[in-house]
This record gives sequence, structure tokens and C-alpha cells, in this order.
Amino acid sequence: MAKKNAVLILFFTYFSLCLAAAQETGINFIVPPFLAPFLESAPQITSEAAVLIDAETGVVLFSKNPHGEIPPASLTKLMTMHLVMSAAQAGKLSLDDVIPITQESWARRQPPRSSLMFLAPGQIVTMRGILLGLAVSSGNDAAVAAALRLAPSVAGFAEMMTAEARRLGMSKTRFTEPSGISEYNITTAAEFAAFCKLYIALHPQSLNEYHSVPVFAFPLPENLPPALRDNPGTIVQYNRNALLRTIEGCDGLKTGYIDEAGYSIAVTAMREGTRFLAVILGAPASPGGDRIRDRDGAALINWAFENFKTVRPEIPPIAPVRIWKGKENSVEVEAAGKAVYTSPASFGGNLTVIVETDARLCAPLPLGYTVGHISFFDMHTEVLRIPLVTGRQCEQGSFLKRIWHSILLWFRRP
Repeated sequence: MAKKNAVLILFFTYFSLCLAAAQETGINFIVPPFLAPFLESAPQITSEAAVLIDAETGVVLFSKNPHGEIPPASLTKLMTMHLVMSAAQAGKLSLDDVIPITQESWARRQPPRSSLMFLAPGQIVTMRGILLGLAVSSGNDAAVAAALRLAPSVAGFAEMMTAEARRLGMSKTRFTEPSGISEYNITTAAEFAAFCKLYIALHPQSLNEYHSVPVFAFPLPENLPPALRDNPGTIVQYNRNALLRTIEGCDGLKTGYIDEAGYSIAVTAMREGTRFLAVILGAPASPGGDRIRDRDGAALINWAFENFKTVRPEIPPIAPVRIWKGKENSVEVEAAGKAVYTSPASFGGNLTVIVETDARLCAPLPLGYTVGHISFFDMHTEVLRIPLVTGRQCEQGSFLKRIWHSILLWFRRP
């Protein structure tokens, strides 16, 4: 018996830890039982760590070393872009603001082997241009220019980045600079996948405006003082994410590399209303490591589309629920969550919908009180359950009404 209890304690401890991790990161490692058999065909990958999710539901379809702490390299720039676009959405800056190019953000002042946008003092560059330089050419100089627009120093901006990571529930992620060149920037595949899921939800326009742009040319004549416009010395760079050209529906997000961590990528694609997202960290830091990273990313994304899809069933009209001992005899109810779930691609017959509510609900009840649930079944398998809650507060009825309803309920005892 003691051995059995120990096993139960271990199981529930593990379950609690998984649930806490899911809540902390915003993605769900607790896979619905009906999906589990379909995960067995997942491809093997070489990279050190990876997490693949349904970008809408957050369900984890594949993971390898998801909580290992690894430098994100230039994936760091996604947090830099997030802070810039969030500041613009909050009215703290305009993406059409011209950004001063200081000595600190000058391309010549960046560490050796930096990827560059090729910024230089005197250029005329908007924040929108800086974001393109971050997304397409992965410019470390662009990261410094963006940082100095929002903070008095690069170190101060790095503190903002780490603070934002904590606010988003990323307990292991930390940053020391905004470009990703430092091995002291740290994240995990799980935390960064959750961040990318949020990033896409908050900044959906960034996929079309920045991350899927194939070519970036800079500086153009309009980026230079009039005297230099006849010979701008434009440098053309192609998007470093090769999967944009090889995976159907791929529209982001970012690649990275440093010697200390190898190759990394955050890759996403959308087909027929379903979006999958994979974060891959630690492909070998050796010749051909970029091809291994891309092969791992393509294998995971294509496998996901072959085996899964996102389903958004329509919630049918729900009748008001009977309330006892209240001023009124019924209350309107509503679904407490989104009607969306990750489904095996082979599912998709006619869904059966069942609504179940408590038949002995008594006032008073607050707004948002759970009164039952709505379940969706596909081929006799429950694929989604959403709580039903009161749409308004329910107040108690008169003393006589409460007595009368108590008598009625006594005779209705099951």
C-alpha cells in the first residue's frame, strides 16, 4: 500500500508540475487523450531542443528538451521587436519616427562577425525601416538603434526585455543585450514558443510587413543626405529564413546563430486556417548546421500539417437555465472559453454537441458562476468541453418564494 501511495504521489506531483508549467508558459504540455496516439509518428530531429505547438490553442504536439536553458542567438530580436511594436501600439512612439543613428548603433562599431543592416551616422531611417532591418537582415546595429530609442542605454533596454519576459511568465528567460550575439542571453524552447505564440497574436501584421519580406535593400537614396544620394552604395540582403521559400504557407519568424549555441529558428506557417509554430534551438555549430536546423524545422511543420488541424466549432444557441429561490426563474448563460481545439487531421465528421447544466441551481449567484458545460464529440470522442457561466448576477427572491422553492426541491430530490 505504501508503495502504491508513493506512486500516486509521484504521479500527481508530476501532473501538478506539468500543469504549472503549462500555466506559466502559456502553452499546454498536457495533451488531450484523443491526440496522444497521433503523436507517435513525430519525426526525429537532430537539434538540441525543440517545441512544436498549434499556434492558436497552444497544445504541444512535439517537444525535445523543452526546458533546457540555451542562448536564443538572434531570436532575441523578436523580443526587441515586440517591445518596439508594443510601444507604438501604446502611443509612445510612431513607426514613422526618424531614428538617430549614433556612434553606438553604427555598423562599424558592432562586434566582429555581426549580421548588419549597415547603419551609419547621418542616415535617415524610420523605426519601420529599423524593424525591417531586424527581421530580414537580422542587423545587430538595428537592434542597438531600436534599444536606444526606448531606453537610455543598451543595458537599460536589456533590463526592460528581461522584465517583459517575467511579466509574460517566462521564468528562465533573461537578456543582457538586444541583438542575441551574447551567450548570456538565455531562454528555453518551451518559453520561447509561448512567447512567439503571444507575439503573433499581438502583432499579426508583423508577419506580412516584416518577417516574410524576402529581400531588404539598404541604404536607399532616401536614407541619405541629398549630397550622397547619387551613389548610395545600396546593399541587397535576402531574408535569412530559407524556409520561407521551401515550406508552403511559411511567413516567419526568425533565424539565429552564435558559436556558443549553434543554429536556431522560430518558424511558423499557416494553411487553410491552421497555424503551427516551432522553436528549434541548438542545431550543431558546425558546417551544415544551418541545413540541419532547417531540415528539423521543415520536418516538424510539415508533419504537423499532415496529422493535425485547428477546428473552431460553432456554439449553438443555449437556452436560459432554471434558477430556484431567485427574483427571476431563469438566467442566461454563456460559454466561458473559445470554441477552438486541435484535432487529428483524420477527424472532421459531424460534431455532436451536448449541453449539461445543474438542475438545482439556487440564488444568489454571482456573474460568471459555473452552471454546467457544453461538450463537443467527434466520432463519439469528446474533443472539447467549455464551461457555461451565468451572464449576469442572480439575486435572491422573497422569503415566501424561497420557502416554496425549498419545498418543491425537496420533492424533486433524485
